[in-house]
Amino acid sequence: MATRPRKTTETVTPAPELASNAEPNIEQFESSLKELEAVVARMEQGEQPLAESLRDFERGVQLTRQCQGMLQSAQQRVDVLTREGKLESFSTPDDAS
Repeated sequence: MATRPRKTTETVTPAPELASNAEPNIEQFESSLKELEAVVARMEQGEQPLAESLRDFERGVQLTRQCQGMLQSAQQRVDVLTREGKLESFSTPDDAS
């Protein structure tokens, strides 16, 4: 029995690219992550036509790369701040045990 492609009212809008020197934006990260989760959920259902699955896969790769870039940028900021401020790990009395 052949299945007809589902019509979706959802449109995929490309997320803005993150410049390498741009400050990480938590709202943008959360939005991209939420969209990525929705893409994965649709693909896991396995009911999409091949063309739609390929579009979702491509979008998922874009979103994954975007999120990874934002995380790397945030990590670099933390590294710079801890180096400049000479922050070091500290121990609490509970750590002595």
